[in-house]
Amino acid sequence: MLVLVGASASGKTEIAKLIIHKYNFSKMVTYTTREKRSGEVNGVDYHFIDEDTFQKKKASGDFVETTTYNHNHYGTAFSETGKKKVLIVNVEGANSLYEKIPNDLVIFLLHSPEKVREARMLKRGDSLTSAKARLKKDTALFRRDRLTHVDFVIENAKNIGLDELSDHIYSHYINHPKNQR
Repeated sequence: MLVLVGASASGKTEIAKLIIHKYNFSKMVTYTTREKRSGEVNGVDYHFIDEDTFQKKKASGDFVETTTYNHNHYGTAFSETGKKKVLIVNVEGANSLYEKIPNDLVIFLLHSPEKVREARMLKRGDSLTSAKARLKKDTALFRRDRLTHVDFVIENAKNIGLDELSDHIYSHYINHPKNQR
């Protein structure tokens, strides 16, 4: 499983889309209690569920990992995991996955400069106040030293295209010793 971790607007979603499209991977559709954003589709972007349903699934052991971010719950179902799958998680999610299934995943930490991320947030429609708040929170949350394990750190700055980055990540993933078994 290819796991992408990174702060808000670090390029995770766009890179995942490219890897899915170019290399025939599937997106792991995770569960969340957060509200749908404009343009998102239930069952495609996330499984949008209410708090009670989420807690029942968690209690019954359906999730390999769960986390809370910005007061919303997220969970990855065991049934969604697989070798040609792409998953986007935060630090807690990556740590939990590594604790439970370390030999089944390769973790990439995406790093983008704060100014680049702010510009991306504003471009996608986030308010300046919201963007500033997320940037401040993410600075503390997405530090490398908070991750139990990282296979690769990927710099995602303005001068590198997402197409090139997706190729780079795919190459590292496919050639990783975990995928040579």
